[in-house]
Amino acid sequence: MSTIEFQGKVYHADEFGFLIHPAEWDEGFAEVTAPQLGITGGLTEAQWRIIRFIRDTHREIGRCPLVYQTCKMNGMHLRDMKALFPTGYLRGACKLAGLTYKEGYLSRAWAEPPGEPGRVSAGNIDDYGSEEGEPAARHLEKTYRIDARGFLVDPDEWDEQFAMYRAFEMKMGESLNARQWQVIMYLRERYHASKAVPTIYETCEANNMDLAELESLFPDGYHRGAVKLAGLRAR
Repeated sequence: MSTIEFQGKVYHADEFGFLIHPAEWDEGFAEVTAPQLGITGGLTEAQWRIIRFIRDTHREIGRCPLVYQTCKMNGMHLRDMKALFPTGYLRGACKLAGLTYKEGYLSRAWAEPPGEPGRVSAGNIDDYGSEEGEPAARHLEKTYRIDARGFLVDPDEWDEQFAMYRAFEMKMGESLNARQWQVIMYLRERYHASKAVPTIYETCEANNMDLAELESLFPDGYHRGAVKLAGLRAR
């Protein structure tokens, strides 16, 4: 954890600069963080509109809105979002709004299911694990360690079986199509090459797809869908 001071106020951020407690947010946090994201000269009204939309939507529904929702509700294309927040939607707009993908899970009840916590029968994957990575997803003899939101703790534990069963649990059907695999494998290849998860802008451009197609392929969102299925976590 680190602290950020601006105009007499102290903000608590994680190692990646995301605000730990969304309730600490005010416009000062966005102003002091913007230069770190390559936004100089102050935030524009167009950028503030998106930041406030994200905050307002989270306050109303208890979830950080997906990039699809934010673009649609604000009459934007993905290229418009990229122009406003070049470091990405999560690592740009959402960070400035004081939120992360974690806030997409706040409305969920975290009661432990019956039986042994963190272990499931063959053919089923459960989302109940720990931030430290307790075994939480198992199929036959293979066990995967996932965090409390279903993200794989160690990307090297990933295999295609993990993606297929996570997709099934996310109600995406019993199999993934060629375009979905194309995105998943692109994410893994880029991660292994650079040790960083590509932004949604890079993924769409590299795979020659627009936001509408990406939404149809991964309805739960880019990070909660595509990145999760690829066994990665974007921070």
